[in-house]
Amino acid sequence: MERVIWLIIMLPVSVFFTGIGIYAMKREKPMWFWSGSEVSEREISDIPAYNRANGIMWIVYSSVFWISAVFGLFRMEAAGIFMAIGCLGGIPCLIIAYQKIYKKYKR
Repeated sequence: MERVIWLIIMLPVSVFFTGIGIYAMKREKPMWFWSGSEVSEREISDIPAYNRANGIMWIVYSSVFWISAVFGLFRMEAAGIFMAIGCLGGIPCLIIAYQKIYKKYKR
């Protein structure tokens, strides 16, 4: 039963973060990272490349949740540990990756 609950939670979360990545890649205007802020078109030199990099960043982050979902089918303890480490380490990695993306494409 716990595996079913794990999948009911993990699959929508995985799809959500993958969806953010796909949305970022398909946007015509620059994708933002911080809640409540926007990136103007004047700030970014190559919007499609900037959005592609943002999308890849989010899809890579979503892999933590996809892998945790699969681990949960076999070993719940391993899935929980992997997700905890992936999330705690992934959030600072997202911030650093976004800052690098922004600096690379900033005019």
